[in-house]
Amino acid sequence: MSKELCLLRHGKSDRDLAVDDFDRPLKKRGKIAVQRMGEWMLQQHLIPDYLVSSPAKRAITTASITHKALSVEGLDIKQDRRMYQEGLESIKSVLADCPISAARVLLVGHNPDLEDLLIYLVGASRLPETNKLLPTSSLVRLKMPEDWSNLEAGCAQLLSITYAKSLLDEEV
Repeated sequence: MSKELCLLRHGKSDRDLAVDDFDRPLKKRGKIAVQRMGEWMLQQHLIPDYLVSSPAKRAITTASITHKALSVEGLDIKQDRRMYQEGLESIKSVLADCPISAARVLLVGHNPDLEDLLIYLVGASRLPETNKLLPTSSLVRLKMPEDWSNLEAGCAQLLSITYAKSLLDEEV
């Protein structure tokens, strides 16, 4: 059985507040987009076995809303500081620490780290050409090798990128 990695970028955050970047909350529209993405994941049966989130407020809120929408018993949200602005190698080490038994892992985090991971795993030439590869609340699905700890450049296959705006009603 092949492994699958899902990358979920946090929802739209409120940049106007005078708070530390780490403590920036989601905007209402960000919460709605993340809720819709979580519901869509449930409809598509994209239920993770293992969920890791950045501990930053906007990411952990995104993970919590998604977790609730998926309504999976026994699935905990692991918070990992390496998911917050620590770069590609740190996120690869988060993946290396995932249990070998996890068939589908969901990482909730930030750009540029998630985009860097996506480009590393798939290869820039095998990704769609766009101004913004991973806007807020977007979900990437990747077919992965069996071993989370041995991830070479270009080892993954892009299955899909789903943008929250494609799931939202017009009034949002």
